[in-house]
This record gives sequence, structure tokens and C-alpha cells, in this order.
Amino acid sequence: MYIPIILGTAREGRRAEKAAKFVLQEVANAGIETELIDVRDFPISATGEQAPALQELGEKFKRADGYIIVTPEYNHGYPGELKQLLDSFYNEYARKPIGFCGVSGGILGGARAIEQLRLVAIELHMVPIREAVYFGNINNLFDEQGNIQDPSCAKRVQTLLGELLWYAKALKPAREEGR
Repeated sequence: MYIPIILGTAREGRRAEKAAKFVLQEVANAGIETELIDVRDFPISATGEQAPALQELGEKFKRADGYIIVTPEYNHGYPGELKQLLDSFYNEYARKPIGFCGVSGGILGGARAIEQLRLVAIELHMVPIREAVYFGNINNLFDEQGNIQDPSCAKRVQTLLGELLWYAKALKPAREEGR
């Protein structure tokens, strides 16, 4: 299984990066092939742009068995650069599960951004899973070195990952049969 983690913000001083690295480490610790895909590395000036870097990313997305997005909530929504990245592909996502991790300075942990992303994922023919991880009060959740201060977060990531892997394993043979 290959499950990339998509960090959905390019903003300077982003706190979601600590959460994304935490999720990445938890997925890797579970023995799953993974990597961090940072929207900052794929600047898109216009929707539909097909820069060479996006072609390489498309190959990674095509190979992926599922995805996890870690995104902050900005003004009750998700970042525009994440939307542009998602809109740059379509067939690569089809019939693959996706899990979400929200990040915010408040107690809701990005819940409103995740609810919006679920609808986008459905339109992209992805299979959004029910479980999500909400990294609320992000300013106090990690220390300066990026260590998590709430040990229950690891259990929530493991729950999300377990459900994501169930769907990934169930859908992969059906996708391969349908090609």
C-alpha cells in the first residue's frame, strides 16, 4: 500500500506542517509506504495548468492506494492552493479512499474545512472515509521541536488509518479488474 500525505497549505508560518509530519510518521510507523506531498512544492498559477512537476505528481497519485489530506481551516474553509492542486487531477483519484485531518487554532480542529473537502472528494470520485482527525488548539498541541503534547492523537490517526486501509484493500482489486 502507498498512502501519500498531502499538506494543504503553503502559508508562511503554517502550523499544519507539524500535524502533517506527525501523521506522516504514524503512517510510516504502521509499515505503510508514504511520503509528504506539500502544496508549497507545486505552485499553480491557473486552474488546469500542467507544469512538469504536476506530471510527476500525477504519476504518484495514479500509484496511490489512498490519500490523507492534512489541512488548516482558514475563514471556515480550506486553502485555495489545495483546491487548485486537487482540481489538477481527476482520473488519478477515482475509486480511492481519502481521509482528512483538520487543523485550527480553535477547538473544532478544522471541522468546517473537512466537511467542504468531503464534498469535493465525492465529486472527484474518491471515497471519503468517516473517521477524521481534528488537531484543535494547534498553537498548544506541539512543542517547539514538533513533538505532540496529546498522546491520544496517535490513537485517532491509527483509527483513521485502519479504516482507510480497509477501503484501500477492498477497492484496489475492483479498480484493477475494471481497467
